[in-house]
Amino acid sequence: MDPLKATMMQAVSGMQLQSRRIDITSQNVSNADTPGYRRKVLMVEQAPTAADAFIATRVELDETEGERRYDPASPMADGEGYVTSSNVSLVTEMADMREANRSYEANLNSFRQARSMYQSLLDILRR
Repeated sequence: MDPLKATMMQAVSGMQLQSRRIDITSQNVSNADTPGYRRKVLMVEQAPTAADAFIATRVELDETEGERRYDPASPMADGEGYVTSSNVSLVTEMADMREANRSYEANLNSFRQARSMYQSLLDILRR
């Protein structure tokens, strides 16, 4: 495969992965105040082929327990009167979101650079 095309394909794969991470993180942020919600974590593995650097394999739930507070009047209360809040930390989610955003931008810059090199090569061949 053409090295420039392979570079562009890897950048696209990276952007797709980071877009998925941003989506999962935004779901976690939007459900941070939902009682009983468990944080979603995207599991990433290295792809078996050289064309794609990484692939998102599955979404798992974080097994960390949420904070329990006593509120027997709540319809979400268990038999003892406790409500379990979500285990989402907004600080962690914002850090994950920022990291995914920066990684997306890095892949986009890589794609643009490869496209520019490809265009320069075509311009040279036209002469």
